[in-house]
Amino acid sequence: MPRELLKRIAPYARALQERWYLRGVGAHLTDPRLWSLQRRGVTAGFGAGLAICFLPLPVHLPLALLVAVVWRLNIPAVVATTWVVNPFTMVPIYYMAYRVGAEISGREPRAFGFRLSWEWLEHGLGPMWKPFLVGCLACAILFGVLGWLGLELLWRWRVVSRRYRVRRPASSTG
Repeated sequence: MPRELLKRIAPYARALQERWYLRGVGAHLTDPRLWSLQRRGVTAGFGAGLAICFLPLPVHLPLALLVAVVWRLNIPAVVATTWVVNPFTMVPIYYMAYRVGAEISGREPRAFGFRLSWEWLEHGLGPMWKPFLVGCLACAILFGVLGWLGLELLWRWRVVSRRYRVRRPASSTG
């Protein structure tokens, strides 16, 4: 069962409070809503993590922790979802975001050939940054909302179907 696995691998909130590098913020990390596996915190955390992973800056984990603490979302869900963008998936995901941004802004997508030189940064990357950022923002909003809504509906369907399966038939004696 995923719930039992998550409970086993997630750190205890009190143990985090005792770590020397979390002394200043440790009190905020002991809020039970940040670690409980309730539907609202997990599904919203999943959507927020998907939105955060489309940021083209290497600040995913600190931002995910800040968002989770401020909005009281499930920390493991937010942090794990930001790992969707990793060194293996970064290029296809950000290329897709660039293509989406080029489509939204009405620009023709350019051929992408990377060369580590000042000339490429000036002339190759220069015309691409606006569609890239527009695409990252659009994909963050779209995938964040779709991820949250999809997991929300899946969770609700799973709970309803489980209740339906274990429901006892009505007694015929009256």
